Amino acid sequence: MLDRLEAGPFDLVVVGGGATGLGVALDAALRGLKVALLESHDFAKGTSSRATKLVHGGVRYLAQGRIGLVRESLRERTALLHNAPALVRPLPFVVPAYRLRDIPFYTAGLGLYDMLAGHDGLGATRVLSRRQTESRLPGIRPQGLVGGVEYWDAQFDDARLAVALARSAEAAGAVMLNYVRVTGLVHELGKVTGLRAEDTETGRGFLLRSRCVINATGVWSDELRHVDARSSKRPVRKLIRASRGTHLAVDRAFLPSDRALLVPRTADKRVLFAVPWLGKVLLGTTDVATEELAHEPRPDPAEIDYILREAGRYLSVPPARKDIRSAWAGLRPLVDTAAGHGGHGPVATRRISREHSVEVSPTGLVTVAGGKWTTYRAMAQDTLQACGRAGLLATLPPCRTQNFILDAAVGERGAGMREEIWASSWGSDGRGEGNSASGKDEGLPGDDEVLRSAGLTPALVRHAARCEYARRVEDVLARRSRLLFLDAALAARVAPAAARILQSETGLDPALDDFLGLARRYALAE
Repeated sequence: MLDRLEAGPFDLVVVGGGATGLGVALDAALRGLKVALLESHDFAKGTSSRATKLVHGGVRYLAQGRIGLVRESLRERTALLHNAPALVRPLPFVVPAYRLRDIPFYTAGLGLYDMLAGHDGLGATRVLSRRQTESRLPGIRPQGLVGGVEYWDAQFDDARLAVALARSAEAAGAVMLNYVRVTGLVHELGKVTGLRAEDTETGRGFLLRSRCVINATGVWSDELRHVDARSSKRPVRKLIRASRGTHLAVDRAFLPSDRALLVPRTADKRVLFAVPWLGKVLLGTTDVATEELAHEPRPDPAEIDYILREAGRYLSVPPARKDIRSAWAGLRPLVDTAAGHGGHGPVATRRISREHSVEVSPTGLVTVAGGKWTTYRAMAQDTLQACGRAGLLATLPPCRTQNFILDAAVGERGAGMREEIWASSWGSDGRGEGNSASGKDEGLPGDDEVLRSAGLTPALVRHAARCEYARRVEDVLARRSRLLFLDAALAARVAPAAARILQSETGLDPALDDFLGLARRYALAE
């Protein structure tokens, strides 16, 4: 693919390998356009591997009156369930009630949610008795519980879906490259006509010509917008306001259920959730504003304490800091709707949009920002339509992604991998050992046993390197498998074995020491 990168020009080059950029690349490739995507780190390294793992319409957006956003999200939820059946599945939620007056309130709101979903609904909202609530949520605090309300949304594996998008786009003809960073834009006669890039592994440089350049870099979108603006010495206002969400993984024993717990209004009017995922339970709450734009944002200690404290109010056995198996944070790009309307200072939360925005600069740089995983497909479609309206593409064939099946392993192994990946993603213990690839295992004696202790195999590591773009230990243990996000200490123990096998595949330094330092942070050991 590095060689193909020099064979331009391209119709479209996408900068950024998260959900949005991957969606744009797939949509464009399926339309028959010549496409390249460049990601400076690994696919889904940033925001797109740190989601709450929910494909949802957005219950809390109803209270904000964002009916259009909820409708769109519910439609896209249905599309994802159809198009990625190996990676997305329905998930029931239970909202516990500790006051009788809360039950009709929750029922009315969730009934509206059902009504907006219409034929796209996954199950009817139900009022639960106290006994039914306790049965569905073993581990819920019984003192004062009067009942609950159950409704349906969906759950997915975000990083695995990102890989599926990348492989699908490649199969459709796109050049998909991680660890290739953009070093500058090319302007001619005041218009963007391409970009310069560098392969971070070899230092090899590239000059790419393209009719259209898409800025899909998430919370870092303003950086490329400013690079573009400097070419014409024009001012550019800040478009993105970032928020940070902290997530904690604890053992399933705290909530041994196949249903998620949602508290829509905590004491300080935030949302609390406890979601079963791959054999663990994810605890989290509403995002908070942040100015930090690190690729590895650290969870705020105050947020960790807050999540543990609030979870302890609803779980019969309160989790403590020692019970955290992994802690991580993710940054979310929110569109500042005040941008372009004067002023540079901070804006009120109510003026920060949860919807997406597509901007075409005077030079023709197209920036797509905001949104969420659930609506990635609609965002991609809107982005390409904006390119067409701006005259950046000679022709724009119809969109083909609405019913395009994303096989979890597109390519020579085809649909036969689907059941294996489903087993590895959603096995009863969340570890899964079904997915395999052929290949001679190289490493130290005992590596196989070490990997299997974490639900991995040497073949899984090889498959990640050969078929899923993995270059470093972190790619394998954080995103091709999700071990780092589930149990950071266990990930550190198996990392040397994974590194030896990965190095035998790629011939590259697998960055083991970097990963071990990262695992210590996720384990809250430093």
